[in-house]
Amino acid sequence: MKLLVGIARVVVGVLFIFSGFIKLNDPVGFSFKLQEYFSQGVLNIEVLIPFALVIAILLVVFELVLGIMLLIGYLPKFTTWSLLLMIVFFTFLTFYSAYFNKVTDCGCFGDAIPLTPWQSFIKDVILLVLIVFLFVKRKLITPVFAPASHRWIIFLSFMLSFIFCYHVLMHLPVFDFRAYKIGANIQDGMKVPEGAPEAVYDYNWKFIHQGEEVVITTNGQYPQQEGEFIGVETEIVQEGYEPPIHDFYIQKDGENFTSEILEAEKVFFIVAYNLRSTELDGYAAVKQLSDEALEKGYKVVGVTSSGEELQQQISEKYNLNFEFYQGDETALKTIVRSNPGLLVLRKGTITQKKHWFDAADIDL
Repeated sequence: MKLLVGIARVVVGVLFIFSGFIKLNDPVGFSFKLQEYFSQGVLNIEVLIPFALVIAILLVVFELVLGIMLLIGYLPKFTTWSLLLMIVFFTFLTFYSAYFNKVTDCGCFGDAIPLTPWQSFIKDVILLVLIVFLFVKRKLITPVFAPASHRWIIFLSFMLSFIFCYHVLMHLPVFDFRAYKIGANIQDGMKVPEGAPEAVYDYNWKFIHQGEEVVITTNGQYPQQEGEFIGVETEIVQEGYEPPIHDFYIQKDGENFTSEILEAEKVFFIVAYNLRSTELDGYAAVKQLSDEALEKGYKVVGVTSSGEELQQQISEKYNLNFEFYQGDETALKTIVRSNPGLLVLRKGTITQKKHWFDAADIDL
């Protein structure tokens, strides 16, 4: 029995540490995921949205440290109770997401290992079983090191976690698992390979025939059915291939400039996904770098999801000499975890990417 406890302890501890570290590497990304959960139509607790980043940081640090506490055998009763409450909450959340199709990726392992809602739920059910077993057999969880050293290990774990978190918040994630990492070509990421599977849909056609509603299902063709046509609903049967980059666009005044900008030889790219929440302290650096880039022959492009009024206010306030274009907010949040964030593109390939705090490191 002690061997089984040891195996379960290692599996749960390592998974919690790995999951916590991956999310700690990108707390801003995890906060975006929490905002989805808190939003209207999901959990409907929008009052928590402004605190999503703080909640994200506290959750992932606690998750990581709990894994360490389990591995070293520190405070078994507190540790197993905390693990049990946390996994019950996560299991409910992933089941809710999967059953009601509310959030398509739980963010359990960040962008490193994307999971579907049902995969996340199954993973949490397995963890729940292991944690319940550990909870029942917690008396068999024995210390690995001298008990006197445990407090120092946990204290050091908390401190290092918060230091690492501060670093990635003030710069960018140390490990970039997204499709927009340095070296990636955006055009290539948007391509669909030849022969890639296409999405399969059922088309449910509704008619009124002899006073009764009749539903005819086809693969798309209009059915030969007598009666009055009411409408058609589509239902996805099989997901098709979705390229890593599928929601990227750059437009202005209804005109699409995506290809033109991505094919340019040298582009200095400023991403400000939302100008209402943008960090104004960054625009002195944006102004300096954009002026330098223009002098050196770069095409300077600002991209935001905000409207023209806010674009004009920011441009006038900081005397910016480049135009803002429109983009999808979710895509812009994915490109860089900084608002504003700075990139250098060469024919669509990302050669540099920096937080505005590191603007001095941009080499033009």
